[in-house]
Amino acid sequence: MSGALVVVATPIGNLGDLSPRAVEALAGVDAIACEDTRRTRKLLTHAGVPSPALITVNDHSEARQTRAVLARLDRGERVAVVSDAGMPSISDPGERLVRAAAGAGFDVEVVPGPSAAITALVVSGLPTGRFVFEGFLPRRGSGRSERIEALGTEQRTALLYEAPHRVRETIAELASALGGERPVVIARELTKVHEEVWRGTLADAVEHVASTEPRGEYVVVLGGAPPPGEASTEEVTDALRARLAAGHDKKSATADVAKELRVPKRKVYEIATRL
Repeated sequence: MSGALVVVATPIGNLGDLSPRAVEALAGVDAIACEDTRRTRKLLTHAGVPSPALITVNDHSEARQTRAVLARLDRGERVAVVSDAGMPSISDPGERLVRAAAGAGFDVEVVPGPSAAITALVVSGLPTGRFVFEGFLPRRGSGRSERIEALGTEQRTALLYEAPHRVRETIAELASALGGERPVVIARELTKVHEEVWRGTLADAVEHVASTEPRGEYVVVLGGAPPPGEASTEEVTDALRARLAAGHDKKSATADVAKELRVPKRKVYEIATRL
């Protein structure tokens, strides 16, 4: 028999999201590489799966444990890879294991499932046709400032992860660097009892996170930058207010402003509706 590495997505909060195929995959392996053996045992107990050998593979041990996993694969074993929540390799351990197993010629299988990033993107209501995953920003230094600066011209929807004790600082820095008008959705505790999805602008987001107790892991969904030369939301708002004050109805004001500022009529209409 040839060994295989099986990447298995696990629930991001609600244990009911563990798929039947994931349960079958976990029940059929010789070992499981996981971040936290306690959390994985709890998941296996919930699924009614007897616990096989558990190998701790986290940010600190993945390089060292990769050799141990490859040795098991070489003996013909099937080894699953799980993270504490969501899809392994996405801001979690697993990437190095997959690369090493594939490079050594072993089969790599994936059992897809929950992902906090995709869940937040879908629920955000922001454009999903093109998006970029930023994960966790560097905590400090030039790497952090460069990544934030790059988001200033990024026209795709951007997805960021953030820990509760850093979310206020991150939102404040994004607002300062990108401007308060950028649309943003802040999601936390997704699929859990206290799930919260907040929508607004970066300026509003600064006040929101300052007035609430940061709890749970956050996904920040940031609207893309406008194309070069496109009028800002503030400019569109001012132009609409001037026409509405002059007696124009919403339909004609929307058409006039869209034509004058060369902004999609749909965007102008949305702003006019809010006014």
